[in-house]
Amino acid sequence: MKTPQGLQALIDDGVIDEVLRPLKSGKEASVYVVRSGGEVRCAKVYKDMAQRSFQQRVQYQEGRKVRGSREARAMGKASRYGRKQAEAEWKNTEVDALYQLREAGVRVPEPFGYFNGVLVMELVTDADGFSAPRLGEVDLSPEQARAFHQVLVRQVVRMLCCGLIHGDLSAYNVLVGADGPVVIDFPQVVSASGNNAARRMLLRDVNNLTASLGRAAPELLDTWYGEELWALYEAGALQPDTALTGRYKAPAHQADVDGVRQAIEEARFEAMIRQQGREAADEQA
Repeated sequence: MKTPQGLQALIDDGVIDEVLRPLKSGKEASVYVVRSGGEVRCAKVYKDMAQRSFQQRVQYQEGRKVRGSREARAMGKASRYGRKQAEAEWKNTEVDALYQLREAGVRVPEPFGYFNGVLVMELVTDADGFSAPRLGEVDLSPEQARAFHQVLVRQVVRMLCCGLIHGDLSAYNVLVGADGPVVIDFPQVVSASGNNAARRMLLRDVNNLTASLGRAAPELLDTWYGEELWALYEAGALQPDTALTGRYKAPAHQADVDGVRQAIEEARFEAMIRQQGREAADEQA
């Protein structure tokens, strides 16, 4: 195939040997299957985003550390240079998060380096060696749904113990690899301690997973792992291996059962709309 723009420089530098095929394309990046040093990997080529998308990212960037004071001032003013630096920080955030989370034992693709705006990382495959499907594309038995939910909640725990929240976790940011679920896509990762919306984003992440997997195992809809996790985190009592119950009793002045259930229903509806959109796109292809 013709070498995509952005990957030729990596071929010239010997980072990758050849581009085999496209894997997926989204708003943020295009991903290709490549060969590198005899291994089949994937290369994520980030796209430059429009000002509208830049504005939408502000809620995620709160609390992030910026590499230099000049860059921080420019980003605060939203100048052209500041927007360019914000783009660079947005991309670097995913790279940094992958290395940190992989070291902490979170199930994420192994990164192999970041070159000229391209992230080279492990190609997650299924039991037959093919590119792993997304969780939202797989039909699960109740037993599989319960097992996957348990694994994924544990990944959320380990991320939170690193001080990070995925921020956009759903069945479409999880791959079903040969050894189980693998979490992907981290450019919007959130600082748990530095972002005022951290609790809301954590609950949304967990509710998204619960709503999706709860279609196969409805009893999951009666669990409260997000609230339990945040309470343990705030109390400084959360560890990577902390035993969880899925039960949570909020103080009377904090109880918002209807609000949480509404969030789960919204997550379920959003997952359904996404699936319908993908099915429509497949029919047109």
